[in-house]
Amino acid sequence: MESTSLDAIDLKLLDALQHDASQTNQRLAADVGISPPTCLRRVQRLRQEGLIERQVALLSPDRLATVLGHGLQAVVEISLDRQDAAALDAFETRVIADDAVQQCWRVSPGPDFILVVVARDMPDYGALTQRLFTADANVRNVKAFFSLKRAKFGARVPLG
Repeated sequence: MESTSLDAIDLKLLDALQHDASQTNQRLAADVGISPPTCLRRVQRLRQEGLIERQVALLSPDRLATVLGHGLQAVVEISLDRQDAAALDAFETRVIADDAVQQCWRVSPGPDFILVVVARDMPDYGALTQRLFTADANVRNVKAFFSLKRAKFGARVPLG
């Protein structure tokens, strides 16, 4: 695997894209102080090197709730009976394939996994627990914390 080197311009580009990845190449180039063709080449290189994983739209759950109805968001702690590499990998592979799982973290110490999950309502959450936790004989303990309010949400990686 090749080593990636980043200069100050690359870091400025990455930081600017974390704040708003929808801005035009011309605007991004002007903000960073380089020409648009140079900006485009650099951003393409950052993508090819895997430093920019993907671009997504962050939706507002509160605003969507008025249209779609209120959903449930929960942070769920999972402890497994067996924690060997195969058991951890099998659980992780199964849960990350489920669309209800927004985030999956393997953690230590304490529980083995922390999941952030979404469901339409409590019956939908019950179905989620059945398919992901109850049906898995290796799941020892499940502890869910339901979100009452999202005070902050971010995905920004500190670059400085």
